[in-house]
Amino acid sequence: MSGVGFGMGQRPVNRRQRVVKSLWTGIWLVYLSAPVSDLLHGGHSTGVRVLGWIGLAAFVAWYMVLVFRTGRGERNDLVLGSLGVLAAQSALLALTLGREWLVLFVYVSIASGAALPLRMARWTIPAACALLTAVALAVPGGRSYLASLLIPALLGGFAMTGVRELVRTTIALREARATVAQLAANEERLRLARDLHDLLGHSLSLITLKSELAGRMLPDHPGKAAQQVADIEQVSRQALVDVREAVTGYRRPRLSAELAGARVALTAAGVTADLPDEPDLTGVPEESESALAWALREAVTNVVRHSGARRCAVELLHRQTLDGPVLELAVEDDGSGGPGDGHGNGLTGLTERLTKAGGTLEAGPLKHGFRLVARVPSAGPADVGSPA
Repeated sequence: MSGVGFGMGQRPVNRRQRVVKSLWTGIWLVYLSAPVSDLLHGGHSTGVRVLGWIGLAAFVAWYMVLVFRTGRGERNDLVLGSLGVLAAQSALLALTLGREWLVLFVYVSIASGAALPLRMARWTIPAACALLTAVALAVPGGRSYLASLLIPALLGGFAMTGVRELVRTTIALREARATVAQLAANEERLRLARDLHDLLGHSLSLITLKSELAGRMLPDHPGKAAQQVADIEQVSRQALVDVREAVTGYRRPRLSAELAGARVALTAAGVTADLPDEPDLTGVPEESESALAWALREAVTNVVRHSGARRCAVELLHRQTLDGPVLELAVEDDGSGGPGDGHGNGLTGLTERLTKAGGTLEAGPLKHGFRLVARVPSAGPADVGSPA
């Protein structure tokens, strides 16, 4: 019910919800009819009735505060002090006004179970019952009320310890669910950032190269320039499709397609490309192939944009390691180095991708050039250890 209903352990957020919770908590005050009847028809003097109403109102207010804030994690010493005040009020009112006021000890026991952890409530509830017994024996006619009040005090108090733990567990579960949702949102943002960086970095680099080629060819070779412009259009359309797939979470590149794209990008940049033939990916998990495809795209983008290389060699090998069969991708160029000092955003995101797929990344400068090696498992978990 919008604006009224709220979950267990959830704090009311508006006035209507506070009223509903107050009514639910206060419905059990109906058992205070005996003290109320005593004040109305007990034959007490006016001054005694006034003091009795004040004492009863203070008791109810204090009790409601303790029970209303069940599971909020207040300091235990403050709660113990409040329970001591309630117990003292109950004893004073019962000793001065009569046996009808012994019922207040039931509320003291219930408040103990609701406001204290079990390790403390298991002592305070019997203590409240012991005080009830002592006062009942001291009040005229209180012995006849003792049996009907002692069992509800014990059962009600320990039942409220269960309710308190249930409320605290519900709060913890709600907080854990919110944390999981936040982590999922953060992971999705990271995935989207990695995809867009890798996709747009490669595509925009290729568009820039082909635009420069078209500009140089335009005066003397309009036909070749037109071909470059057509290639730019095709790359732009594919980049748009890739971005849409990345946003919706369906982007999973293929290694064969990335090899073909790498050849086009390297050739357009004037880099001699030494690429393997169509790879044999039989039995390779889709997640592993996708991670290597991203690695190839990032490596080629760095060669085109940063290295100034004249030659780039790509190797794709199946290897057997102590951890099982792996598929290794090595990209090496003879340029001036990688994307700058340290790992840039691309290599950082690539490391995260490979780690998620169970692989590893090694990247660093050579004496003349830069080398990137990515490894991923080439068999699924069910295939590891099976006969080749």
